[in-house]
Amino acid sequence: MRFRPSWFLAVAGTLACRGTPAPPVEVSADRLLAYADRQLAFGPRPPGSPAHAAMAAWLDSVARGKADAVTVDDWTTVTAKGDTLRLHNVLASFRPDLSDRVLYVAHWDTRPRADAPASADTAAPVMGANDGASGVAVLLGVADALRARPAAVGVDLLFVDGEDYGDFSDSTETLLGSRRFARTVRGAYQPRRVIVWDMVGDRDQRFVQEGASVTGVPAQVDTVWRCAARLGYAAQFPDSVSQAITDDHLPLQRAGLEAIDVIDLQYGPSNRWHHTTEDTRDKISGESLARAAHVATALIRGCG
Repeated sequence: MRFRPSWFLAVAGTLACRGTPAPPVEVSADRLLAYADRQLAFGPRPPGSPAHAAMAAWLDSVARGKADAVTVDDWTTVTAKGDTLRLHNVLASFRPDLSDRVLYVAHWDTRPRADAPASADTAAPVMGANDGASGVAVLLGVADALRARPAAVGVDLLFVDGEDYGDFSDSTETLLGSRRFARTVRGAYQPRRVIVWDMVGDRDQRFVQEGASVTGVPAQVDTVWRCAARLGYAAQFPDSVSQAITDDHLPLQRAGLEAIDVIDLQYGPSNRWHHTTEDTRDKISGESLARAAHVATALIRGCG
């Protein structure tokens, strides 16, 4: 795949609309990559680590500098294996007075062990350049866009913790932040659109439509992929469907929210960088982050 400079993204997005102005690029690739770099400077960020605590403090501070209101949910949970985890969800809200809302979600923790079979060291922690830092970077870019130009709808940016702690077959070890949020808001909160942004920075970016999203909320999937095509990103958002996966959208769906997952399921050749020590800075690009952020902001502005 050939990578193009950031200015190309804006030009492509404008030309794709065939005479109808498309929502412009609002956040630069360099700024988004800087947000990823800041997270990576903490090191791996699994719950219980000093890096996790430092990242939590930084995320809270950054959110308060951008949003109209910030709510931090701190709690302690014990896994079935007896691990005690201190976790933190951060909810940054824009125009909290509006009932018409959009919710974007990204997890900010990283996996404590690179236990995928392809990993060079299955006991080492995962750096989480793509699986963690990329989604947070995109949401922070959206926050910058909303601070510069408020939207016509309310927007909530939810940074969830404890997504990637352990065994995905064990509900006490994974998706902990989204499960917590789902229990808290069940029946009391119904945004018009809910999107999880996960693993969005891969240099070879390609988002197929995730199976549980297509089955659960097909209209939302159609809106996102139609918007991406309108912006000129049909190659990165092909009209094809993957298998269903376990991710933060599932607890939200079970709570009655129309949540979908925008996730690049092929991270490296044969997905060999996922949950390995190779999930590092060189595997992501600012251009990929900018495409994801462009779609995310355009959807808020009415693209689709």
